[in-house]
Amino acid sequence: MKITDLRCAVIGKHPIVRIVTDEGLYGLGEVEFTKTYIKPWVLHFRDALIGEDPTDVERCMLKIRQRGSFKPYGAAVSAIEHALWDIAGKAANVPAYKLLGGKVRDKIRVYNGSIRQKRTGDRPEDYAADVKWMMEQPQNFFMVKQGISFHSNMKDSIDDFHYGVRQSKAGYHGAMDQGQISERGFNHMLDCVIAMKEVLGDKVSLALDCGPGWFLPDAIRFAQAVEKYNLMWLEDMLTGDYVPWVNPQAYRELTTSTSTPIHTGEQIYLRHNFKELIETQAVRVIGPDPADIGGIAELKWVAEHAYMHSIMMAPHGTANGLLGLGALINVCATLPANYIAFEYPSASDPWWEDIVIGLPETIVTDSHVELLPAPGLGLDIDPVGAKKYLLEEDAGFFDPW
Repeated sequence: MKITDLRCAVIGKHPIVRIVTDEGLYGLGEVEFTKTYIKPWVLHFRDALIGEDPTDVERCMLKIRQRGSFKPYGAAVSAIEHALWDIAGKAANVPAYKLLGGKVRDKIRVYNGSIRQKRTGDRPEDYAADVKWMMEQPQNFFMVKQGISFHSNMKDSIDDFHYGVRQSKAGYHGAMDQGQISERGFNHMLDCVIAMKEVLGDKVSLALDCGPGWFLPDAIRFAQAVEKYNLMWLEDMLTGDYVPWVNPQAYRELTTSTSTPIHTGEQIYLRHNFKELIETQAVRVIGPDPADIGGIAELKWVAEHAYMHSIMMAPHGTANGLLGLGALINVCATLPANYIAFEYPSASDPWWEDIVIGLPETIVTDSHVELLPAPGLGLDIDPVGAKKYLLEEDAGFFDPW
């Protein structure tokens, strides 16, 4: 089998990768809907892959892996890797998780980071009402994640929240504020945590997406201040999102100063950039994204390495879409006992559920998703339904080969 074409089309807001072969099999991969601009990076790899056997996934990846980078530029490599595993599973007539070593769990636990309504504001009562709404959703999530501090509007809506430069209305996803947090801002965050925990109790766990943008002294003080609330984790306080470095020394000082679990990793590309973070016990939880780290095999390697160091695993995935859901399900089925849950992803538009083939009627039940029985990553796109969302330049995206 040989690759005859590598295509990419933006459907809705998601760049979708389609690898076509001379035997009629094809594979699909999906990029987060926050990265519509990544299409040229995907197509950059076309000439490198044409003529290769897509079932030799690692051989293909050796040709392109070194050309990726931290979020967002690992997304092109990652989505291509997903499409390769999709073909490999279809060629073997098995789900991709069988090729990653097989399942260790029959159902995959997920948490809510993406099923949201617009919050009424940034006051404690607004946060309380928001988590109450989340608790009442039919998915019965065991855990919800909320954005605070630099990962929320409170950096703009709360007067004198911090003493750094304010980039309000920066106009693009990933703009980062940074500065020492004021006493008023600090106390406001604590009041929001207290209000949410009063609603959630110990029935639904709470994690906080915090940054990046904190300086270490503020991060230590806050992590210690919320210890009594038994949060699942504090995420990306120092680095994260689109920050192209790791800073494990600072994370280690933060982690060793508190019993509150510290989490990071969604922006990190490749196992090599997790090495020091894991081996120095710099965090308690890592959260690589299979659509940014370099693919599902790369994520599995990192999870196994973290397991040997007693570091927990909770993959990121909020904007990965429904094909991205297939990738998350397949890799998380194979992960060791340090796996907590993955962040249940949403798509850019509600019509995605109408054009994706292979989804169960109810996707999430009691905070779990079922394994997908179809070969490969288990999901496909209905070309007839999807064509109405294609740009004219992508008219041949679904052509056989």
